[in-house]
Amino acid sequence: MPLPATPSPAHRRARAAPSPEPRPTRRHIAPLDGLRGLAVLGVLFFHAGHFDGGFLGVDLFFVLSGFLITGLLLKEARARGGRIDLLAFWGRRARRLLPALAVVLAATLLLVWALGPPNLLRYALDDGPWVAANLANWHFVADRVGYWDSAGTRVFSHLWSIAVEEQFYVVWPLVLCLVARGRGAGRRVAAVAAAGAVASLVLMVVLTAPADTTRVYEGTDTRAFSLLLGALAATEPATRLVSRLGERAAGRWSLALAAGIGAYWVVADGQNSPSLFRGGLFLHALAAALLIACLARAPRTPAGRFLAAAPLRRLGVVSYSLYLWHWPVYLLLSEERLGLDGAPRTAVLLAVSVALAHLSKVLVEDPVRFRARWAKGRTGALALVAVFAALAALWAAVPQPRTGEGSVDVTRLGSVGG
Repeated sequence: MPLPATPSPAHRRARAAPSPEPRPTRRHIAPLDGLRGLAVLGVLFFHAGHFDGGFLGVDLFFVLSGFLITGLLLKEARARGGRIDLLAFWGRRARRLLPALAVVLAATLLLVWALGPPNLLRYALDDGPWVAANLANWHFVADRVGYWDSAGTRVFSHLWSIAVEEQFYVVWPLVLCLVARGRGAGRRVAAVAAAGAVASLVLMVVLTAPADTTRVYEGTDTRAFSLLLGALAATEPATRLVSRLGERAAGRWSLALAAGIGAYWVVADGQNSPSLFRGGLFLHALAAALLIACLARAPRTPAGRFLAAAPLRRLGVVSYSLYLWHWPVYLLLSEERLGLDGAPRTAVLLAVSVALAHLSKVLVEDPVRFRARWAKGRTGALALVAVFAALAALWAAVPQPRTGEGSVDVTRLGSVGG
């Protein structure tokens, strides 16, 4: 999932180098890296079939993204008299998110072409352009691709959440440009975020269909409350309210909220938990936003120290690439191909996914994000166009599977078992 990472010490040193592009900074909150690590672990074990409530890690990603991005934008608005440099913001988001996404799209398509069954290739060719356009979630909704029962046939099915976040990154800064000006800007932003979150919840409740909740689970409008509650937690009224808590009180609240969220993850069961879509997801996002606010207020409390542990932080730092890579790895390294199932297969899947995520960060993400001067300004825009042109050429070059290839031969069914 596309998560705006709180910068590591090495990244802060890299950012200290002279650069023609001013950028807002914020203090590093180590527990939030660990929170990302827990979120991606939940998703990994959910997709491996070991943890039914792990899908809620995506919701936690949304809240974190709303909090971090809104905090950065509001800081910039205060420093620039209410103005936000939209092109600079979108450029930073593009450098953060698109290089790894482009590599995963190209590599996955080639691997599916070489190793995957025909139906997986057919759907990859159908879904890929929508992923590149950051509209995958609406493509799946329009095609009635049930999230809970059809994901195993779509190698890019997990990227619906990336599309939701990308759409938020386009629209929300435009909203802030209108309301984050002049006196009372913090209160106006908080009011807009709260009203938008409530409106999104109402849409989810109204549009929920018991037979298939994919529309409300993947729709940007019906999932916006998670991002907006995170945004609300970053506004001045919310931070001022939380700042009144002493460090001990913030620590107690952090523990209580973390325990409540963990318990909810244990009992949640996706499509089989209708209450999720009638307020449960909203309450989960609200608890996550409060937890994040408390951790930002008092990061050195017991909950903060646990989340700041090195293993969780390291997972959090590679969470975006790990999210991108894991599902293609899961589908391509099937039980039949590996000759493993259960825990041994899961261990292999996790090891391969983490290794690819690390390589992606070291070889692709960090060089483009921190060291490649050509990735900024006009040359960066031209490079982006060239990358998407190359992806389009790759999609055109990979042949569609022949009609019926990989499907069941009904003429042979009578002889099976007889």
